[in-house]
Amino acid sequence: MTRLPLLIAASLLLPLAGCKHDKTDHAAEEAPPTPVVASAAEGDTVKVDKPERFPIVRSATRQIVGAINVTGSVNPDVSREIPVLSLANGRVVALHVGLGDIVHKGELVMEVQSPDVSTAFDTYLKAVHDEHLTQITLDRDKLLFDKGAIPESQLQVAQNGEDDAKSDLTAAEQQLRILGVDKNNPSDTVKINAPATGTVISQNTTAAGAAGITYAGAAGSLLIADLSHVWVICDVYENDLAQVHLGQHADIRLNAFPGKTFSGAVSDIGAVLDPNIRTAKVRIQVPNPNNQLRIGMFASATLLAGQASSVVVIPADAALQLHDRAYVFEPTNTPGSFRRVQIKTGRTLDGNMIEVLSGLGDGQQVVANALDLQNTADQQ
Repeated sequence: MTRLPLLIAASLLLPLAGCKHDKTDHAAEEAPPTPVVASAAEGDTVKVDKPERFPIVRSATRQIVGAINVTGSVNPDVSREIPVLSLANGRVVALHVGLGDIVHKGELVMEVQSPDVSTAFDTYLKAVHDEHLTQITLDRDKLLFDKGAIPESQLQVAQNGEDDAKSDLTAAEQQLRILGVDKNNPSDTVKINAPATGTVISQNTTAAGAAGITYAGAAGSLLIADLSHVWVICDVYENDLAQVHLGQHADIRLNAFPGKTFSGAVSDIGAVLDPNIRTAKVRIQVPNPNNQLRIGMFASATLLAGQASSVVVIPADAALQLHDRAYVFEPTNTPGSFRRVQIKTGRTLDGNMIEVLSGLGDGQQVVANALDLQNTADQQ
């Protein structure tokens, strides 16, 4: 009687145990697979069939001077600018030069028809007549004084009148010279000559246009500049201003002359910073004997600063640029295998060399043409 209840209980527990086992297996089947982490180093190594096709070079050290790279534009030297002014107000009846022309000192540049000339010449003629009359009066009074016919005081009055008339005549002649009028060949047209040799960089009038100055001031009809020296004005960030000083040497490069370098020197450092971009204007004086540097050209300048220091350099082709990073390939102990190493590059130097700031030491071996190796590895 005791075995029967035990058998019944065992038979009831067996299905329950089976159900529990089935539930566990089903949960195991639904669980996500364990992730397999691939080694990052596997992607940093490339293999090629014929490694002898890729020459190996060694990094080296070079002594270079610290530099600040800035950008700017070519501007005229304002101390060498001279405006062409007509002191006679009027209308331009002839313009003999234009914007960009090279003129020489004394060369006729324009002619202005002015009513000021007529007024000045009228004043001159009156001064001539007055002086002639006072001279006749003085000569007569001298003769009368010598004969005792008049007192000395009357002679002095005549002398003062003659002196005043001569002063007025001299002033009238001077006025004609200022206006550019020849008193012996009067004309209502004033001829304006170039005050200096240079290039016309600004033109503020045209033929039949107005010319002259007023008390309010005027910019001048033409602006002539001596472009044998020009300014390259650059923007330097305030963080770099401590490394900039007057007389500092600068290498100038322009897009118009690739591969050519011009030399200049810092002649002024701006005292006021741009509040928006936090830069100061730095002026570089650059000789321009052949007028190759033209006003408005975009320029980049390298300001050499500090003492020479040793830096690691490699050929520029040995660096592989991918997005915003740079890499080199180093040979491994396995034939045909190269390890890709990330580096940080700096300035591009002469001789197609590039500065390595980090990631590579002196004397390390790298593939001379990293891009060629990468392309070959991708095709295999």
